[in-house]
Amino acid sequence: MAESFRDDPPQWLHGEPQVLANVAPTAAQRRLAHLLLFALLAILAATWPFATIRLPEIDAFVPSLAAALFISDCVTAVLLFGQFSILRQRALLVIANGYLFSSLIVIAHALAFPGAFSRTGLFGAGLQSAVWLYWFWHSGLPLAIIGYALLKDSDRPIGVGATRRAIGVNVAAVVGLVAGMFWFVTQYHALLPVTFVDVHPLTLFRRVIGGVVVMVLGCVALWLLWTRRRTLLDEWLMVALCALVIEVALASILSGDRYTVSWYAGRFYQLVTATVVMVVLLSETTTLYVDVARSATREAERRYREIEMELAHANRVATMGQLSASIAHEVSQPIAGTITNARAALRLLDTEPLNVDGFRRALERIVRDGNRAGEVVDRVRALVKKAPPRKDVLDVNEAIVEIVRLTHGEVAKHGASVETRLAHEMPQVEGDRVQLQQVMLNLIINAAEAMSAAPQGARHLTITTSRTASGEVLVAVQDSGPGIDPANVAGIFGAFYTTKPDGLGMGLSICRTIVEAHGGQLWATNESDGAVFRFTLPSRPGTG
Repeated sequence: MAESFRDDPPQWLHGEPQVLANVAPTAAQRRLAHLLLFALLAILAATWPFATIRLPEIDAFVPSLAAALFISDCVTAVLLFGQFSILRQRALLVIANGYLFSSLIVIAHALAFPGAFSRTGLFGAGLQSAVWLYWFWHSGLPLAIIGYALLKDSDRPIGVGATRRAIGVNVAAVVGLVAGMFWFVTQYHALLPVTFVDVHPLTLFRRVIGGVVVMVLGCVALWLLWTRRRTLLDEWLMVALCALVIEVALASILSGDRYTVSWYAGRFYQLVTATVVMVVLLSETTTLYVDVARSATREAERRYREIEMELAHANRVATMGQLSASIAHEVSQPIAGTITNARAALRLLDTEPLNVDGFRRALERIVRDGNRAGEVVDRVRALVKKAPPRKDVLDVNEAIVEIVRLTHGEVAKHGASVETRLAHEMPQVEGDRVQLQQVMLNLIINAAEAMSAAPQGARHLTITTSRTASGEVLVAVQDSGPGIDPANVAGIFGAFYTTKPDGLGMGLSICRTIVEAHGGQLWATNESDGAVFRFTLPSRPGTG
């Protein structure tokens, strides 16, 4: 069953939050669990020949170990209650109760343990009270895992509003159960079968009968969990159960005395039982939350790029609205030429004899003007069209010439003139033609508007291209306006910064984002006769 799960997870795993209790183990995680299990068996084999050798009695050992086990089991129980609150499966509630039970009863066992706080234990505990609490303790987790294994595949989630109440009721019940056991075992231990008559000698019941009962419970739990294992939690619960069974074999059956090699080794296995699930829960939960955080970050970045594209598109549309007069002028010229040439062609049809050469030239001019109008419309459509970024191989000079033509009317409206100084044999660049033309569009319009306050005849816009020392393409747009306020030079590329009454303040921010996305830089400086905006673009390999 476990093998088939690797390829085809059960349906109950689909559509649920991914937590340890419903995540399938990877091959590496399964190998790690098996490796730890082999290590536990190797320690058992190494301990076996020396099981009955006595070691020094350390009075503080039992209370210290109990404190560590209490903390580990408590943390595990809290994490499992958290998993239950997410998936709302009763099976998780049962296993969480098992770890809570273990965390509380280990304290009761330490209080009753002979020699830990007093020779016969606190609160009237007799010599055999600790033994019975030990059996209750080591029976609790296997019983909880049996319940978990039986419920996990057929479990129906409880109502969303009932999870807190279920946790509260179960915690109260477990606390009451442990308190009742401790009270009964310490106050009425004489009613229980005798297992302990002196501090060290142990009866056959203590060594064999009790140990066998717990080991049988542990093996039943292991078998049920093995046949129903689905998740990463199942894998590590099996490791915890194996550690518990080995501990009972070492501390109860192999040696009936305390403070022997096998007894101390058994305490090590107690730590493994208490901590292994806790460590995996903490580790995998952290990993899952890191994955969730990364996914959220990627989603936020994706959404940010979408919003950025929306703003860039809106900025282009708004700019094209400003250029409406220029676009009309650009289109009207070839249309007027087409009409004129069509009339000329009609007149030529009436001549005798027919002027074929003249008629052909008129038709050629009609085709030329029609193509010119189509090119203008195509450029406008490309700039306004909302489309994902693309990688083109383009000539920066050609792209600039197209935008200069498109903005001719808008620049003229502000009484400015445009001069282009485009370097020859410029290397090609790779990028989105529309986006890079949008940068030029914004810079030209901004420059034209900035020169509106300059005297007539002194409004000059100069666009230059050149190559940097490192082989990059450098584009500069210089105006003869008042320049940039020195206090604002650092902030003009920030989002929503604008000096225009009706401006959105996104144009230059979008321009910088576009240039940087193409691997270049955009910056602005003040020169003696105006402001200069420069940007670089890396040249296409092999064309520099």
